[in-house]
Amino acid sequence: MPKQIIKTDKAPMPIGPYSQAVKVDNLLFLSGQVAIHPESNELITGDITAEAKQIMENLKAVLSEAKLTFEHVVKTTIFLADMHLFGAVNDVYGSYFNGDYPARETVAVKALPKGVEVEISMIAVVNL
Repeated sequence: MPKQIIKTDKAPMPIGPYSQAVKVDNLLFLSGQVAIHPESNELITGDITAEAKQIMENLKAVLSEAKLTFEHVVKTTIFLADMHLFGAVNDVYGSYFNGDYPARETVAVKALPKGVEVEISMIAVVNL
């Protein structure tokens, strides 16, 4: 089955040679999102809660473009610039799910694009 590129203007446009998401067969692979507001193209920094919320809203927009929701998400990866941010990011992240949480890993990294504090990527299943 050929791959399908998912693209929406309700999430930030890619800042490099990648797609917002790629659908292959029953899987949707969402590229990592950072806290860029899609309308203003403004990078949200300085408030980890606001940063995490914008990332989740960006991911929600990409899922929506593919006619999916967070219920379809089966795997996530959270990249943090500092593991001390885990609690705040985890609170925001958890509020987007209804209890059947996806598999996940959270890792601290040396640096992230544009100097952000967090980036989140996801894999979703199209047919539940």
